[in-house]
Amino acid sequence: MLNLFFGLDVHGTSVRTEILAGFTTFLTMAYIVVVNPVILGDAGMPVAAVAAATCFAAGFGSILMGLASNYPLALAPGMGLNAYFTFTVVKTMGVPWQTALGCVFISGVAFLILTLLGVRQLIMNAVPRSLFAAVAGGVGLFIAFIGLADAGVIVAKPGTMVGLGNLTTPTAALSVLGLLVIAGLQVWRVKGAMLLGILVTAAIGWAIGLAHITPGGYGLADLGATAFKLDIGAAFNLKGGVLLSLVEIVLVFLLVDLFDNVGTLVAVTKKAGLTAPDGTIPRLNRILIVDSLAMTVGAMAGTSPVSSYIESAAGVAVGGRTGLTSVVVGVLFLATLFFAPLVQAIPTAATAPALILVGGMMMGALAEVDWVEPLEAIPAFLTVIMIPLSYSIANGLAFGITSHAVLKLVRGHATRSDWLVYVLAALFVARFIYLD
Repeated sequence: MLNLFFGLDVHGTSVRTEILAGFTTFLTMAYIVVVNPVILGDAGMPVAAVAAATCFAAGFGSILMGLASNYPLALAPGMGLNAYFTFTVVKTMGVPWQTALGCVFISGVAFLILTLLGVRQLIMNAVPRSLFAAVAGGVGLFIAFIGLADAGVIVAKPGTMVGLGNLTTPTAALSVLGLLVIAGLQVWRVKGAMLLGILVTAAIGWAIGLAHITPGGYGLADLGATAFKLDIGAAFNLKGGVLLSLVEIVLVFLLVDLFDNVGTLVAVTKKAGLTAPDGTIPRLNRILIVDSLAMTVGAMAGTSPVSSYIESAAGVAVGGRTGLTSVVVGVLFLATLFFAPLVQAIPTAATAPALILVGGMMMGALAEVDWVEPLEAIPAFLTVIMIPLSYSIANGLAFGITSHAVLKLVRGHATRSDWLVYVLAALFVARFIYLD
């Protein structure tokens, strides 16, 4: 039944491989169960309720994505979007968190309308093919950098901004050991090397006391403190200063989520070999509809915007090719509602090495860029370098697409068919203005 529904044979995979990929993706993104409640807790939201809402939204979004689109894409409340929700909308603008959730809901509905009208698909199809490859490579650097930072191998330095951390600290030392374990298993072509390496590293962390299992858990009842607490009416009545308006807030949610999703979809589908020969993504409409629905459901449950996760690439790296991977991720998130302490016991030092190596494996896409042709090379380079250095896929796309539009105009190669590229460039410039 699973083979027929998901087309496992067609994609050259199996139930065992898909389950393994689902576990791997889940373990690399399970940190959101802990991080999201901490960030939204600063907005005055009940931490336990947000943790439950995070698990529910991630579970719902991932399962729906797997069933509707048959892609190994997992969803959860997005990093960056939750920070904007808390530190800009709530704390800086003074918007109550209930009203901010109303803005998230409205953003999801707006996304759904744009998708049904075909606007989101046009935007994604307008991205130059060379930038798709650049995004994949840039995202690889990005998640590798995240892994190195989580491991404590790379740390902030006052004089040089970043530098080498103290490798003798428990977290850094265990991460380096985990990196060697996973790399060694991969060299020997061990099936499930990523997941096995994570579990082995976690077991060592537990043995040396780096992580502990604490009593307590979260259940469906905890959703009550945030579920259906969104205030859509108040969101429509927002008034105030320069930035304090519904249109401004929703626009930022829309732009950041849209452009981050473009990078994630391109990188993950390219890594999985699921893009069409012309570079387009089949069933794109289904992916975007699920993304929109997940955002609205997440808002009703009580969390910031839900988005596709680049950590999905970890599951792809171990063989995940169908929606069954996403369904497994979703089921595990729903299970985490009741066993959250067990997930929190997986130390960061165990998942960081997986992110580092997945990032490295994604660099091969850069071979598709014509580095001799400046019209391709310059936008691609700006995309690749800006994603990790600005800590944002959206920023990398902004620099890449804008520079591509400007250089094409300067070179005299612009045509009427490129109108959407210039609209995109203008939107990216507007995004910088709004974010500033």
